[in-house]
Amino acid sequence: METLHQPRAGTPQGAVISPLLANIYLHYAFDLCADQWRKYHAKGQVIVVRYADDIVMGFQHEREAKRFMGDMRQRLEKFALSLHPEKTRLIEFGRFAARDRESRGMGKPETFNFLGFTHICSRSRRGVYQLKRQTRRDRMRARLRAIKEELRRRMHESIPLQGKWLGQVVRGYFEYHAVPTNSRCLGTFRHYVVHLWRRSLVQRSQRDRTTWNRMATLVAEFLPLPRILHPWPSVRFAVKHLRWEPGA
Repeated sequence: METLHQPRAGTPQGAVISPLLANIYLHYAFDLCADQWRKYHAKGQVIVVRYADDIVMGFQHEREAKRFMGDMRQRLEKFALSLHPEKTRLIEFGRFAARDRESRGMGKPETFNFLGFTHICSRSRRGVYQLKRQTRRDRMRARLRAIKEELRRRMHESIPLQGKWLGQVVRGYFEYHAVPTNSRCLGTFRHYVVHLWRRSLVQRSQRDRTTWNRMATLVAEFLPLPRILHPWPSVRFAVKHLRWEPGA
């Protein structure tokens, strides 16, 4: 006999409907309030990026960031919501963060995680400021563990079937993570996938003779090479917005 449960709060973790409901609810609880606050209270530039219930905001002035955080706590309480105590942080980040912190005798700017990437204040080869995005280490390790377990389950499948499946996995991983400044992480991911595949093949039999030369042939046949697939943020933004607007 099946039992029907009707929760009175929240949505099921991982359910398909959860992101949709989060977007609808937060549109009224957060988006409209943030837009009004930016128009009528902010003196400097304010940038808002939200995906479901993950939010990153950029403020030109620190005092306004602190004020908005306090106002938003009160706003969310009216909707029976609260800011995550561990994930909600106020950090110094951006084009002048490293210079300003160095002048005060402080270390490098803090990093933050958003949508599977670690965002870092960095410099390009020409020495100018550059936002660096790298795949989160914990997410990569989790994905590699999942691949290891699946390879164990597929251990006795034919090599072409394994190669075809692994190729799809690596290609799908690259489709999301192949952003500018993340090429090293792409190569690292592919490198460990190759090692996991070889280990799985060797464990199939005590007489297995899968050499690295043999692996090189299999890898060239089935696994795509790491390459950047996404444009730079400035290029993508220029396509949608013909001129820079702080609130765009």
